[in-house]
Amino acid sequence: MNENWIELEKKYHLQIYGRLPVVLVEGRGMEVYDINGKKYYDFLAGIGVNNVGHCHPKVVEAIKKQAETLIHTSNIYYTIPQIKLAKKLVELSGLDKAFFCNSGAEANEGAIKFARKYASKVLGKDGGEIISMYNAFHGRTLTTLAATPKPKYQEGFHPLPQGFKYVPFNDLEALKESISNKTCAIIVEPVQGEGGINVADKDYLKGVRDLCDDKNIVLIFDEVQCGMGRTGKMFAYEHYGVKPDIVTLAKALGGGVPIGAVILKEEIGKALNYGDHGTTFGGNPLACSAALASVEVIEELIKDNKVIEKGDYFIQKLKNLKEKYDFIKEVRGLGLMIGTELEFNGSEIVKKMLERGFLINCTSDVVLRFLPPLIVEKEHIDSLIDALDDVFSKIEQK
Repeated sequence: MNENWIELEKKYHLQIYGRLPVVLVEGRGMEVYDINGKKYYDFLAGIGVNNVGHCHPKVVEAIKKQAETLIHTSNIYYTIPQIKLAKKLVELSGLDKAFFCNSGAEANEGAIKFARKYASKVLGKDGGEIISMYNAFHGRTLTTLAATPKPKYQEGFHPLPQGFKYVPFNDLEALKESISNKTCAIIVEPVQGEGGINVADKDYLKGVRDLCDDKNIVLIFDEVQCGMGRTGKMFAYEHYGVKPDIVTLAKALGGGVPIGAVILKEEIGKALNYGDHGTTFGGNPLACSAALASVEVIEELIKDNKVIEKGDYFIQKLKNLKEKYDFIKEVRGLGLMIGTELEFNGSEIVKKMLERGFLINCTSDVVLRFLPPLIVEKEHIDSLIDALDDVFSKIEQK
């Protein structure tokens, strides 16, 4: 029973997660099952991790094969899966070098270090100032918390590392005014995830790119959540016709296996010496094999704008609900990264949808977030919309 395991978790696990009362034990494609056998359609995908669905056969096979061959050595030695994955991501991104770690926070931490090293060694900039955006989320290490200007995440963890400055998202003038001779990098999510599914304006990212070129500033795109096919293209920046100097990845990269990546331009990589950065587990053969399989599946899933079409369909269905219910303030998103902003806290909606067999969540308190696997079909979307409509109708009746 769910309750027995939940009691054990409360006894033995550090209580830092506000979990929903369900114990998941199995997943296939769009579906997951709890310990009591109840089925749920997963419209959160492990917070944007299971982009290829749960236990995709190609990813499972890659993990099995690699686990029987070589799970881990260390980065003292060469391994073939790591080399293959680096080559794949470099070719897809249009950048030059890849570094592997274990999470999105580690990827962003690495990107910040690389940018500061390059600015100091090559550009002659002292101070290492990084500009990030309000409503951003870059991770939970102390440095990435410092780059995440949200008091609830930072509270109680001071002193945080210094050298960070914040400006409003999508406000190019504010960004221009904040730049100083110490500014070495700007870090931005093309689509803010935890901040409420806020999509960068088309001209904004181009303007940021132009600013960075003009001021010799490193441009970092955090695509931990919005990358790997989530928006309908492999990288969200492809929608904007701009290219960063560094892009960070994690979440969906490994198909469920923990792995992060930093992909960067050659000139930045040349500023780093042996021993300047490293990791024990990052890029191990098992994670890289899973990631390579996951990326290959994503390539197929995003072909012919299929994910974009499904995202447009989903957004329109949600906009139809907006016309019906006054408490829906806005529907926004790109591809299958979609948010529905309410006039009230959405946590109870999440619970009601769980009862009806749908996994979603609420971010920034008032934004229902939908991140279904890229394999989602219109009939799945229709089922969720019907359930959401039913939940919303009961709110109206109160």
